[in-house]
Amino acid sequence: MASLQGSFSAISAIRSSFSSTSSSSLTGVSFIRLPKCDRRSSGDRRNRRKMACRAMIQQAVQGGSPATYAKEMERLSAKESLLLAFKDAGGFEALVTGKTTDMQRIDVNERITGLERLNPTPRPTTSPFLEGRWNFEWFGSGSPGIFAARIIFERFPSTLAKLSKMDLLLKDGYAKVTAHLKLLNSIESNFILSTMVSVEGPQRMKEEYVEGILESPTVVEETIPQQLKGAYSQALTTVQQLPVPIRDAVASGLRVPLSGTFQRLFMISYLDEEILIIRDTAGIPEVLTRLDTPSSSMAETNPDYES
Repeated sequence: MASLQGSFSAISAIRSSFSSTSSSSLTGVSFIRLPKCDRRSSGDRRNRRKMACRAMIQQAVQGGSPATYAKEMERLSAKESLLLAFKDAGGFEALVTGKTTDMQRIDVNERITGLERLNPTPRPTTSPFLEGRWNFEWFGSGSPGIFAARIIFERFPSTLAKLSKMDLLLKDGYAKVTAHLKLLNSIESNFILSTMVSVEGPQRMKEEYVEGILESPTVVEETIPQQLKGAYSQALTTVQQLPVPIRDAVASGLRVPLSGTFQRLFMISYLDEEILIIRDTAGIPEVLTRLDTPSSSMAETNPDYES
């Protein structure tokens, strides 16, 4: 996961500024040390989080309240603590294959509730931060993520099929969950679940399934075992000899209409520019992290926006 270690110098400078200008107003205020993170994360994600950290700290300092600054530091610390807990639990692969232990699950859930109480967005369903592309980090038994995972692992052993990652695109009242599949380490495909989402309240939303699409698989020829390359060439030749309408249907993937078959209610318990937490009617949490970079207009949005 991403690291905040690079922003410690900025935090130290801010502390010095507070000490020299209003040392008396800081009496009794304790500063929270952020946990150290894995240095092996990608440079882009690290820089994005570093910039976000600095922006949030600057916003807190401009408010002129030491209590606001301390609360913001507590929230940043809780975010990093949760992301580290995901890594300690084995990450996405351990979650979808059922390898996470009860101790790891309770640890993650404890950190989720700790972050939720610091939610900076009072009306998340109408927040500009909600739309965008998100990556699933944690999900429960009632989510579309576990639905897709069950379809895969009930039909294929883990040595043959792998769910590598899942992401969510939320835009203009529609959501698209994409499960990235890999078969035999050589065949890649996507299962796309399209849903329609509607606002039910400041924190509550409704999701209705619309369509499921199993995309036509893509074969990575370099990874095909030598003993299977002959069979692959024959299959490829057979497909190319199919009539054009059938070949086009195969290329467009398998579509399954789902309208009117399933819907669910959920609430957004935490939202900021990087993390989204939702809970279903059973209270089971799903945690997502943003994949795209928030626009500058989002970053400058007043937290007291109108719903």
